[in-house]
Amino acid sequence: MRWRGWRLQTKSPRQHFSWQATWPAASAGNCFPSMPASPDPIWTIASLELEPLMPDLDGKTILVTGASKGIGASIARIAGEAGAFVIAHYGSDLPGAEAALATVPAERKRFVQADLHDLDAAERLWDEAQAWRGRIDVFVNNAAIMRWNGGVDEDDETWDAVWAETLQVNVLAPARLVRRAVKHYLASGGGILVTISSWGAQRGVTNPATMAYAASKAAVKAMAQTIARAHARDNILTYIIAPGVVGTQMSEAFAATQGGTEKVFAGLAMGEWVPPDDIGHLVAFLATGKSRHLSGATLDVNGATYIR
Repeated sequence: MRWRGWRLQTKSPRQHFSWQATWPAASAGNCFPSMPASPDPIWTIASLELEPLMPDLDGKTILVTGASKGIGASIARIAGEAGAFVIAHYGSDLPGAEAALATVPAERKRFVQADLHDLDAAERLWDEAQAWRGRIDVFVNNAAIMRWNGGVDEDDETWDAVWAETLQVNVLAPARLVRRAVKHYLASGGGILVTISSWGAQRGVTNPATMAYAASKAAVKAMAQTIARAHARDNILTYIIAPGVVGTQMSEAFAATQGGTEKVFAGLAMGEWVPPDDIGHLVAFLATGKSRHLSGATLDVNGATYIR
């Protein structure tokens, strides 16, 4: 049979594909006598269930902190679309978290509020998250803040306040959650920890007024690496992602301190933000656990701007 053309159609990455083909009427009659002849028929050959393009996270329960915007929102959405049960943590922006998971069925999502300025709230977050399904398979440590007034010229009171708040939200509260995750994984036979750090943890930050942020991201990176080494034999897989300048509200605020987006883009190899979905798809892959010996690695996502 001589094919004239074909096309593959699908409504979403997780739905069946419909494969259609066209051929001359004469060929159709010869090869498929039961099919009626027509001048230019289009036959639906089959409805095929093919392997989805995205990772399969069916049945996995994933906790994502800071899921109401930016990187966290992308991670939560993509994990949900890949079949996971998603616990979306938010601080105050419930509508943002709901928008992030709008495409995820109600039975596979749960929203949990917690102010990470409060260590007790961090503990309650884990309790409520674990209670939902009895297990958390993947913990994505993402939530963080960046303050713009922590430079060396600030007065002592401002300096101390910026450092105290940054370390509280970016290090101390996440450390409590990571500690709970490790204990949970040790008791349940393993699990996956993904920490969102920053390239600032390796190279420092461009704006010295945000040095507390860089220090906090270096701290959680070192914590995750230590867990990776200490618990590799306990089936606890630990990955660190170090994004560059990602297209989020935080990065837009950063660009404003540097003279605008054009000035920032001029210093980037690709001349553009890192799309948040790039991080989301990477986390979804890591959440499958299919690359166990990548545990402990720091994965740079910065569009070739910073290579080490």
